[in-house]
Amino acid sequence: MTEPELRQLLQTITPPDEAARAAAHAHWAGLAKPLGGLGQLETMLEEAAALTETEQLEFSRRAVLVLCADNGVVAQGVSQTDSSVTRAVAQNLAARRTSVCQMAKAARCEVLPVDMGMAGEPVPGVLNSRIAAGTRDFTEGPAMTRAEAVEAIGKGIALVRAEKARGVQLLATGEMGIGNTTTSSAVAAVLLGQPIETMTGRGAGLSDEGLARKIDAIRRGIEKNQPDPADALDVLSKLGGYDIAGLCGVFLGGALEKLPVLMDGFISGVAALCAVRLCPAAEKAVFASHCSTEPAAKLVLEALNKKALITAGLHLGEGTGAVASLPLWDMALAVYNNCYSFTEGGITPYTPQC
Repeated sequence: MTEPELRQLLQTITPPDEAARAAAHAHWAGLAKPLGGLGQLETMLEEAAALTETEQLEFSRRAVLVLCADNGVVAQGVSQTDSSVTRAVAQNLAARRTSVCQMAKAARCEVLPVDMGMAGEPVPGVLNSRIAAGTRDFTEGPAMTRAEAVEAIGKGIALVRAEKARGVQLLATGEMGIGNTTTSSAVAAVLLGQPIETMTGRGAGLSDEGLARKIDAIRRGIEKNQPDPADALDVLSKLGGYDIAGLCGVFLGGALEKLPVLMDGFISGVAALCAVRLCPAAEKAVFASHCSTEPAAKLVLEALNKKALITAGLHLGEGTGAVASLPLWDMALAVYNNCYSFTEGGITPYTPQC
């Protein structure tokens, strides 16, 4: 996919269906319970109705896409471990042994690990969508070319289309890539115009010295590449990773295919931010799951105008936070589809009092 083709495709994303949203809201209002009593669980399904263009909601088939990639900036000592861990975790994702795999099993969710650009040879059992064997070190120049960023976005869109064709109705996002809190912090700092120190956390557990190296690497990367904050593709290609670019495509694909996409934490939030900067109408497909403990996670959620369902101090990655929110979808749907109405219960309906 070329950049002009991508931009032309994004122009086909339609606004949310307000009639379907209103119908879902009216359905909630007819159920025998206090109006709005389930709070965000109600508005979440109303937003899903607006996206899918129907108030008849069914999300029993779900999958989590775990996009894996390596980042050249790891050479700057920004992580506690080296890039070999990306591959090791990808192998365990393929064997269904990791944290998200156990949580997904409990949430009746399929796990699909995807290689967007890991170092070394492809891993058996991991879907091969790789662009290259890892990005370049952004302290020395752009992490990837603009064309590579577009290619990764295109592959993310293709993943969504393939999942919809398989009958999947709800997608969760995840990632695995040593160094990707560095790339995410760099991209977010530029897009949100925030100080690097505000946007940068300890990731998987850096010491004070390691955090200082991480902040310094981001500062040098921004100075070297001079990304344009008004051009999300420029920022993404110069400072991002193939996982972030692929996830950006997943959110755009959700908007194109009218499929809800659950953000995980900070990294997928930055990908969603890139998607919305590329196409504001894509916001309709983005559903927040939790607020990560990464320092900038709340700022990203606020920039997207999204509210997290869960605040539990999660910061594991792999899509664990997104998958953890799935039981809340199930419970919301159980009430939405099965609760008795005021009429059925012989109860006078509640009316808005303010």
